[in-house]
Amino acid sequence: MAEPFKNMYNKQFFDLFTKDLRLVIDDFDAHGFVSQIMDDEWEGRELKQRWIHITSILKKFLPADYKEAIAKILELLDHVKSTRPDFSVIDDTKFGLMLEYGVILNNYVEQYGLDDYETSVKAIEKITQFTSCEFVTHPFIIKYPDEMMKQMLVWSKHEHWGVRRLSSEGCRPRLPWAMALPNLKKDPTPIIPILENLKNDPARFVRLSVANNLNDIAKDNPEIVIDLAKKWKGESKEVDWIIKHGCRTLLKQGIPEVMELFGFDSIRNNISMEDFQISSLKVKVGDSLEFGFNLLNHSNKTIKIRLEYGIYYQKANGTLTKKVHKISEKEYTGNSTTRITRKHSFRVVTTRKFHLGLHQIAIIINGSEFEKYDFVLIE
Repeated sequence: MAEPFKNMYNKQFFDLFTKDLRLVIDDFDAHGFVSQIMDDEWEGRELKQRWIHITSILKKFLPADYKEAIAKILELLDHVKSTRPDFSVIDDTKFGLMLEYGVILNNYVEQYGLDDYETSVKAIEKITQFTSCEFVTHPFIIKYPDEMMKQMLVWSKHEHWGVRRLSSEGCRPRLPWAMALPNLKKDPTPIIPILENLKNDPARFVRLSVANNLNDIAKDNPEIVIDLAKKWKGESKEVDWIIKHGCRTLLKQGIPEVMELFGFDSIRNNISMEDFQISSLKVKVGDSLEFGFNLLNHSNKTIKIRLEYGIYYQKANGTLTKKVHKISEKEYTGNSTTRITRKHSFRVVTTRKFHLGLHQIAIIINGSEFEKYDFVLIE
């Protein structure tokens, strides 16, 4: 089993962190700092609880005045950048500052800086050049919606790729693990100029954030993303990748307008499926469902096909919920028959809880779903 993320806050980390803090905090008591953090409840705290706890202890050792405390944090960043070049951001392949540092500093701004907009925004702009700050921006957008979205637009033209990335990632309406942004879910209009500025960004991580932001918007406002995709399509191969990745939820939903936009035409009478087989109608948790079928192209022409399958998972209340999984996107020559085989894992993971009982599977071709087949998940 993989090591829990919370264990990244270990002796090695605190040795390094306290060594750096000594250089920016006068008379810093490293032993007292660590002993207050690793108290009797430390082992029982989960990851987010540890973040908050470490930040609350750090506050005791920083100046009481928020502006002065932030000045110390920025001094710490300058020290890290100057003394450890391996932490300095060289290009857009990584953030320079280790994740453990970043989350603590981000949490400090979020917990104690919400009432000092100007100081906090300057801190966020600096910190995000070393680590990712998108979770911090959400509470500020909630409290200062107009000011923050204007700031995000300014950041979209910043010289540093990490700040430009934040301008998109930091206003994603459905950013995982982050505070919800209901106003932007309802009306994402303020986000669009930011994405317009970033869609041709030279940094790969920035373009990825644009695509993920589009995908977030598509879940609540599909028509806005479809219009943008039509407008942007063909600008460059990078922009085409952005809109394709940004439309991934719409593609999984099989929306005909979106399917056609990316070259997946209606299969009409040209494509069919036959000889669907499941290796076993009973699948144990931890094992895989093995299945196969023949894909037939009846036309004389080569046809571009997006192949998917939907698993209808059993829910706790006895109903089924569908999740679409991609098989492939490729061209199939005319008058051809192709055997497709796949395995779907039911290995236990932390992000999904399995419920025993009836499940179903259905093949999806260019957005068109075929017959459902039953199988049972057992212990």
